[in-house]
Amino acid sequence: MAGKLKITQVKSVIGTPEDQKRTVRALGLKRINHTVEQADTPSVRGMIFKVKHLVKVDES
Repeated sequence: MAGKLKITQVKSVIGTPEDQKRTVRALGLKRINHTVEQADTPSVRGMIFKVKHLVKVDES
């Protein structure tokens, strides 16, 4: 079974490219300091890498 990742949005998406805004929404994040838990899969890791300057990740 894959582990879980806690992903927290720490910066605003205002002024970022549209694809990054869609990636943040696809991760389930809605606002700054919002935290979601996602499975640790390669696709989720790829999305996190794309917006790594906007989010904070904790492995659990």
